[in-house]
Amino acid sequence: MNTLLNAVKWDEHGLVCAVVQDRHTLRVLMVAWMNAQALHQTVTTGFAHYYSRSRQQQWMKGEQSGHKQKVYELRLDCDGDAVVLLVEQCGGIACHTGHASCFFRLYQNGSWQSVEPVIKAENEIYIRFAQEQTHDD
Repeated sequence: MNTLLNAVKWDEHGLVCAVVQDRHTLRVLMVAWMNAQALHQTVTTGFAHYYSRSRQQQWMKGEQSGHKQKVYELRLDCDGDAVVLLVEQCGGIACHTGHASCFFRLYQNGSWQSVEPVIKAENEIYIRFAQEQTHDD
C-alpha cells in the first residue's frame, strides 16, 4: 500500500481530488475528496470511499443511500495530485439530490439551469434506504 499512497501528492489537509466517471460512458458523475484511508479502503474493498470535508470523516459512497460505486479502474494524473475512478454506479444515481450525475446544471442564457431530471427525490432515497436497513436487521 505504501507504493499506492506515496505516489499521491496530498494537499496541505492530506487530501487529493477524486473525479468519478461512469466506466461505460466516461460521463463525470461527481467530484469528491479522498484521504489516505479512503484511498486505501477503496483499493481494499473495490468500492469507492471518500473523505467529507464538511463532516470531517471518511465515508463509503452509498452507505446511506444504497447507491454504491463499484470501482473498476483507478488512475493518478501526471502531477500526482488528482485521481480518476472509473465506476459502475449502483442504482444509476450518483448525486445526493437524486440526479444521475452531480453535473446536472448548465449555464445558459445568463443563469444556471437544471437540464436533467431527478431520478428519485432525495427524501425518498434516504428514507427508503433507512427503512430497508431496519427491515434487514
